[in-house]
Amino acid sequence: MSNYKNIDSALIHGGIYGDRFTGAVNVPIYQTSTYEQSGLGENKGWEYSRTGNPTRAALEALIAELEGGTHGFAFGSGMAAITAVLSLFKTGDKVIISSNVYGGTFRVLDKVFNHFGITYSIENTADINTLDSKITADVKAILIESPANPLLTITDIKAVAALAKKHGILTIVDNTFMTPYLQQPIKLGADIVVHSATKYLGGHSDLVAGLAVVNNEDLAEKLAFIQNSTGGVLGPFDSFLLIRGIKTLGVRMDRHTFNAKKAAQFLLKHKAVKKVYYPSLEDAQGYEINKNQAKNGGAMISFELYENYDIKTFFKSLSLIALAESLGGVESLVCHPASMTHASIPYETRQKVGITDGLIRLSLGIENIDDILSDLQQAIEKSEVK
Repeated sequence: MSNYKNIDSALIHGGIYGDRFTGAVNVPIYQTSTYEQSGLGENKGWEYSRTGNPTRAALEALIAELEGGTHGFAFGSGMAAITAVLSLFKTGDKVIISSNVYGGTFRVLDKVFNHFGITYSIENTADINTLDSKITADVKAILIESPANPLLTITDIKAVAALAKKHGILTIVDNTFMTPYLQQPIKLGADIVVHSATKYLGGHSDLVAGLAVVNNEDLAEKLAFIQNSTGGVLGPFDSFLLIRGIKTLGVRMDRHTFNAKKAAQFLLKHKAVKKVYYPSLEDAQGYEINKNQAKNGGAMISFELYENYDIKTFFKSLSLIALAESLGGVESLVCHPASMTHASIPYETRQKVGITDGLIRLSLGIENIDDILSDLQQAIEKSEVK
């Protein structure tokens, strides 16, 4: 591992850099399922690619270094990573989740792990005192997103981690929105970090992947066993693409966040916009906390238009910005959480936490900001009901 002090250098040279056999500056794609052994019990460190693959191992070492953890694990999707982490728990265990998290996280707990007797409760993790009172004997972990999807709610990661340690339970942080370039939860006390690497880490909307990082040998041993046993691993070609995507993470995130700040200011001042959710706005919930634990507010914005604007017309009128699931690619994307990313959450629950039918989620790409703002402006104008 490189242990470069500056993350911009670690993004390029971190983990396992290059190929010692040929001198290639990129780790090769080891597109193989198995490895020849010289004798019984004699191998070169590799036996079968579900258990381990050199290209995947390079990616896993890279994400562990970037997040400041001890071990990294690469999976076939973000949900596969979360599923593996939740598989650390057993019947009778309970997991607390933030009041607004990705719909897939809610769904896998509500529809899959419930069948195995692993339960959950939805809590406002931004309220530390109330959260403390919700930790009963069966609670074994707190799973948070900060900023949370899709309302960009900020949770004090350091405070939650300290609270969890007091109760002897784990802190799991989904760091997809921020990436290690903007926020490093393990350094703030978290035990496990997960990513949908499909998003900013891959960065080009051309792969589906998940990553997990842990901070000690015991968790690493358990998660490695789960990864190998359940088999939801990332293939070598996608591992290669993900390493390539991570190399440009810094320059991309700088442009993403520059565009997001400009877009947030534009929306905040727009007469058609009722509410803007963005952590870098000074009156945003958790502004000071986010300022202390992250480099900036990230590149995701959610907002609501006033009732005399039709959001269906707004979506149809966009030209440069694509209406699509996902986020974090070089292209700007917009979605309707209530019917897309968070449709699996019951209507009553969505209303209770603030995921209204009028909420719009915007992922700022790296296009020219003037073109992005022009597209938003014309779509808003066309959506006004006269």
